[in-house]
Amino acid sequence: MRRVLQIFFGVLLVALFIFQAMREPKPPALPKWKMQDKLLERVNEQEGARKRKAADVALVKGLLKEDLSDRVFGFGLVAEAVSGKRVIPAGERESSGRVLAAIEQVMAGLLKEMSGPDSPIHELRRINEGSKYFEDGLLEVLDAMDGIVCEIPKTRDGAAQRAGYPDLKITDEKSGDVYYLDPKLMEQGSVDSSFRTFYFEPKNRTLKITDDATHLLIGIEHDGNEGKWKFLGYRVVDLSGLKVRLKAEFQASNREMYSERSVLESKFVDGKDVDR
Repeated sequence: MRRVLQIFFGVLLVALFIFQAMREPKPPALPKWKMQDKLLERVNEQEGARKRKAADVALVKGLLKEDLSDRVFGFGLVAEAVSGKRVIPAGERESSGRVLAAIEQVMAGLLKEMSGPDSPIHELRRINEGSKYFEDGLLEVLDAMDGIVCEIPKTRDGAAQRAGYPDLKITDEKSGDVYYLDPKLMEQGSVDSSFRTFYFEPKNRTLKITDDATHLLIGIEHDGNEGKWKFLGYRVVDLSGLKVRLKAEFQASNREMYSERSVLESKFVDGKDVDR
């Protein structure tokens, strides 16, 4: 019996020795080790934050040196730079006569319809919201014409997107030429105004300029009679010669500005913030 026990404990001892030898070594779980790890982690975080801050400071200073708000760029150059697609002047295309004639035919009806007593635009609070109805009318009637395809431009990801420039994509079926069209409303007498009315925000995935194309804007003039607007006419503009400026600004939403970590004090008449 004693011999059996000796063999058993001998085998167990050998097994424990082999297990210990093969097990991956672990650092001693001592407070000193933990403190050193945390200290190293904190140093790395601080160094990373310092580098990011330095890079941001350099970027802001670089932007200021460029004086971007004072520089003028050709819209055609900007559009080509961000999209890789050519901006083709209307005068260089035989198809422009057909496309302009189609737009003229549609606008003749839309001006009367949107000026009439039953116009949906008369129910709007802001006239700028009315461009949507001209956009919808152009889209529907142009697409129904022979030889013309009109659609909502797709993004680089292939999704049809209403928001952002341009609003409409017109294709002349005979030539295959593509035209982008952007309807804008303007008050009578404001044609010489210096107020900014055209905006183009280039984005990568949601960019809607995906073809070599002629870029057109149609400025639709109204009489300014609020709630009973009459539409007087329009101008079709070739944007290939348009000069634009880059407005450099830093932005934040209400959600970001009024975050709980930033608000120092809140006072409300009824004692509570209904938005929270």
